[in-house]
Amino acid sequence: MKRRDLLSTLPLTGYSLIVNGQELAAPGKDSFTRIAPPGAQRGAFRQEPHMTLVELSADLCVAGGGLAGVCAALSAARHGLKVVLLQDRSRLGGNSSSEVKMHVVGSNSHKGRPGWREGGIIEELRLEDAARNPQRCWELWDLLLYDKIVSEANITLLLETTLYAAEMKGGKIERVLARCDKSEQVYRIAAPMFVDATGDSRLALEAGAEFRTGREARKEFNESLAPVEKDEETLGSSILFTSRNYGKPMPFTPPKWARKVSKEHLKFRSTNSWEYGYWWIEWGGNLDIIRDNERIRFELLAITMGVWDYIKNSGDHPTSETWALDWVGMMPGKRGSRRVVGDHLLTEHDLLRGLADDAVAIGGWPMDDHPPGGFDRPDLPPNTVLKTPEVYNIPLRSLYSKNIPNLMMAGRNISATHAAFTSTRVMATCAVIGQAVGTSAAQCLKGKITPRQLAGDRRRVAELQQTLLRDDQSLRGIRNEDPLDLARAAQASASAEEPHYEAATVLAGWVRDIPGKEIHQWAGRLNGGSAWIELKFEKPVKVSQVQLTFDTGFQRELTLSSSDSAMKGVVRGPQPETVRDYRVLAGGKEVAKVSGNVQRLRRHRFAPTETDRVRIEITATNGSEMARVFEVRCYA
Repeated sequence: MKRRDLLSTLPLTGYSLIVNGQELAAPGKDSFTRIAPPGAQRGAFRQEPHMTLVELSADLCVAGGGLAGVCAALSAARHGLKVVLLQDRSRLGGNSSSEVKMHVVGSNSHKGRPGWREGGIIEELRLEDAARNPQRCWELWDLLLYDKIVSEANITLLLETTLYAAEMKGGKIERVLARCDKSEQVYRIAAPMFVDATGDSRLALEAGAEFRTGREARKEFNESLAPVEKDEETLGSSILFTSRNYGKPMPFTPPKWARKVSKEHLKFRSTNSWEYGYWWIEWGGNLDIIRDNERIRFELLAITMGVWDYIKNSGDHPTSETWALDWVGMMPGKRGSRRVVGDHLLTEHDLLRGLADDAVAIGGWPMDDHPPGGFDRPDLPPNTVLKTPEVYNIPLRSLYSKNIPNLMMAGRNISATHAAFTSTRVMATCAVIGQAVGTSAAQCLKGKITPRQLAGDRRRVAELQQTLLRDDQSLRGIRNEDPLDLARAAQASASAEEPHYEAATVLAGWVRDIPGKEIHQWAGRLNGGSAWIELKFEKPVKVSQVQLTFDTGFQRELTLSSSDSAMKGVVRGPQPETVRDYRVLAGGKEVAKVSGNVQRLRRHRFAPTETDRVRIEITATNGSEMARVFEVRCYA
């Protein structure tokens, strides 16, 4: 056959690839760059006679490539699982991608909860984007996510590929079917564990998982945000726009189908900034948010054009004369949809209490409910907010299906009431949920147990929590007690210590400051261009890995946005507190040297070295006069 390899878009190795019953690649064989043999023909899949059937197997299949799916795939792969990641769009990131352009928010509540920015993979992505992309280009954010996924040797990425069926056996998902019409291929993917990160719970739907839609009645859980009676309404979808000042008159003529917007429509909705659209251009929460998507898109575009017409032509904003649109979204950014039921249904009360024994992630965005009618309810404020007193922990029991034993959820579709969902739905929270689920899946497969068995075993949950903390996942009230961390038995000293920033804090197990309340880092002035911190062991130990956690300015927000107000205080570049240049010494021998660092979490592996001391010598930061370190860990 004179055509390219079926999987020319899959440059990764380590999988068993079967096409029409013939093995083309497997561990130890060629990578997926060969020309497919004559046996790889169309028509073998009788349900789709013009499609080519490709069979894949992996340890974990993640459906959905938003931030939840990206973080789930990365965390699972980094813990050794072979992962297939499906995404039905051409780019990753979901609502954070250039297709929607919604800025990522989470536990720090848009500067409202300083110090509680999420750690882990989402922090890694934010830091790298800020350093690489100071110009705030959305397409570069897309490219960063793509780079992270395709550069991970354990992940196979299938873009433009939609999951549409699940094959069940013994009440579990055995395989899923997904199609890519661009390449006319149907993928049949087998795995022992699956993650639904589709947002709309498409995998859960096909597998027959129990789920909820709409809003619970107030009496069911006694939630203050719940309506009196149960209904099928939810939050609507939004379309954003961007515009800029061209410095000359820029007329605007709305299309005939644009809404006619008046001042009365905007009673509770401000139009005083124009560079970035409005989340309150929201519609469709009182319809079927999935099946009415095309109608919702049309109405959102009509409202967007109407609002811009009002800004340009009503006379209320004369200085908008020189402004013009330069981008309008064409994909509605969804909020509410199906929510899969797990062993625990998160409620408003759980979020207000904040703690959970099986905590695996944090949230902190306020419960942020919107009228389902959206823009069609100009008589109502566009949202109602109930802020939790602290960040809250999200339990593992809310992240796997109640009735499908090998199905986990990541993102806005986790097990929650509508009221709790209005907080857990935001993307940074979805991302840390994804990291938790990917790590949990790896622990389950390693132990040959189900997520329910993991959640029910206190010892295993504690092990999972320590693994997550080691990966810089943020958990409230849980500190480093990793029995494998040799540094916990060491003593710390430093070249200098600022008041309240003693060297010993790097061994205390906490990795963030809470401004005005708690300090958990060492800080020492760079005297003569350098500073050092050293761990001293009572007797020599064998060390082969040193892990460092640096300060990356958690007291600030860090996101990518086209909104000037959202960007106030955000540093688009390396964070100034972060250590830039340093080296690691074990027993006086240099085992690692780094220049140009922008990351918070750094791991250095080297040949096993027997020593009674480990020193970190810092010669430059990205702007601060202080060398700052939250934690030093050592492993054999």
